[in-house]
Amino acid sequence: MIKGYAGRILEVNLSRRSFEYKPLDEETARLYIGGKGYGTRLLYDRTEAGIDALGPDNPLIFATGPLNGSAAPQTNRFAVVCKSPLTGGIGNAACGGSFAYGLKKAGVDLVIVMGVSEKPVRLLIDGDRDAVEFIDASELWGKGTYETQEILGKKKYHAVIGPAGENQVLYAGIVSNERIAGRTGVGAVMGSKRLKAVTAQGSRKLDMEDPEKFKEYTREVRRIFREHPVLGDSLKRFGTAGIVNTTNARNIIPTRNFQRGSHPEAYKLSGEYMEDHELKGIKSSCIHCPVTCGRDVEVEGKGRVKGPEYETVALLGTNLDVTDLKRVSEWNYQADDLGMDTISLGATLGFAMELQEKGLANFGLHFGDVKGIGQAIEDIGHRRGDGNELADGTRKLAQKYGGMDFAPHVKGLELSAYDPRGSFAQGVEYATTNRGGCHVQGASMYMESVGPLTINPQNLRLKADLPVLQQNLACAINSMVLCYFTTYGMVPKAVHDMPADSFARKAISTAMEFSGPMMGLAMRRKGNAMIWYEKWLRYITGAPMSSGHLQEIGERIFNLERMYNLREGLSASDDTLPRRILEESTFDHMESGHPLHLLLPKYYKKRGWDAQGVPKPETLQRLGVRV
Repeated sequence: MIKGYAGRILEVNLSRRSFEYKPLDEETARLYIGGKGYGTRLLYDRTEAGIDALGPDNPLIFATGPLNGSAAPQTNRFAVVCKSPLTGGIGNAACGGSFAYGLKKAGVDLVIVMGVSEKPVRLLIDGDRDAVEFIDASELWGKGTYETQEILGKKKYHAVIGPAGENQVLYAGIVSNERIAGRTGVGAVMGSKRLKAVTAQGSRKLDMEDPEKFKEYTREVRRIFREHPVLGDSLKRFGTAGIVNTTNARNIIPTRNFQRGSHPEAYKLSGEYMEDHELKGIKSSCIHCPVTCGRDVEVEGKGRVKGPEYETVALLGTNLDVTDLKRVSEWNYQADDLGMDTISLGATLGFAMELQEKGLANFGLHFGDVKGIGQAIEDIGHRRGDGNELADGTRKLAQKYGGMDFAPHVKGLELSAYDPRGSFAQGVEYATTNRGGCHVQGASMYMESVGPLTINPQNLRLKADLPVLQQNLACAINSMVLCYFTTYGMVPKAVHDMPADSFARKAISTAMEFSGPMMGLAMRRKGNAMIWYEKWLRYITGAPMSSGHLQEIGERIFNLERMYNLREGLSASDDTLPRRILEESTFDHMESGHPLHLLLPKYYKKRGWDAQGVPKPETLQRLGVRV
């Protein structure tokens, strides 16, 4: 077996209460690495088109990669893959915490859960005994994610759901420690199987091709991260909310359901404000992570808890016209304990407020009014009253009440907290990313609007090239499985140290803007390993690896996801943005919104797809994508 893998897939059937260990397919591992890639291959091969996402035939796949279980920084994540009950297409999410480490200690690369249990159950995977225990979870059913993990044992490795997953809220997630696999409703799928928790344990060790070189190089990377202005400083001090003031200044922070891109009091939600007024401590809940981006705040009645991330303070803050950080922290804690995605939650609440404002529906929720929001979150998690409808997300609300033009979703997945009218490449990503309106399947906005070295975010140059390269890289990273924050280190410290208005920084940004063809060639070059991803993979697996290999693997995964979506009935008509984003401007110099119609044909061409957004046979053949 190729090094870095446990070499085993665990298949569990909850209906029959049976399990079986099967060998990992080495060829699939070479083609798709692991994590999201391997999981997508399994999902495609093991399901028929049109299955019920909340039915017994939808596999819930927990997947690790070859870097999980090592001491490399930020290799603590696992992927979850299934058909999404929220979008009807490919569903996946990634999560930090400790569960990935536990799976590899148990000697398991992937877990495939099928069927439905008759009553609430939890799984205990014991790698040392090659055993799986099916344990009654009736007493845990109804409990929040924090209490559930407390009962199961904090020092063990768990993946759990809360009431939102149990009640099949379509944007429910799966929690490990204080981190959540939040997007696309993977927690609802786990809840539909009446599976409350999975615990993994064992004492197996990761087998590497060159452990000494890996150890030596990992020490060097840790030093680089410690000295890096983002990974070693700003993320430690301010967390991800440290970009609030940047996104607000650049008019891309969602405000009042994406009616505007800035808020006069957004600074009250920033990481800097949190540090000065609310911060109670700094910690990371993820194993082997030197960045410690987690923040601790005080929530009344709960004590010291994990503070909100950028997406949360934006979608539950400015998006609702609320700038009370204490309130947002309370709602964040509620959502985490219930086990649901704060991005979809905040977007859904904001959409409900605009429906109210326009007289289309009455949920008793109003922009700028904190009254009723906490209760609404509880009602959503338990599907009570109006919460039963809000639990289905913005697309279904719009289908019932109207407002589709301003419903903030793509393919049914709510937009994350970057308004694409001020970040054109990010808009192309939203429209084309296979799981819907997501920012971590590429993160082009970092190169356009929020990073230290940004190109012009509102011209057409590089806006089709960048999403392709970023999406491919993200697919590879989510298959290793690594934290996407590791990409921040790719912009060297020297660049960060340049004054923002310096000639050198402006020259580099301008050169980048015109570098589309050269950038593509450089990224696809198959040569020596240059950065940490490639070197870690070489030292662990022994396989040749470079940026070109990662781009090819990522492209293979992305195209397989595309074929899955096409099989499930999605088409080029779903590669779009809300009409508000396309037609309404939030900038004085723009007469309309995002110019997607000019960029989408270029994107399809660069992808090797036809005008209808279907991968050409020669593209699939080149990548070795079997459909």
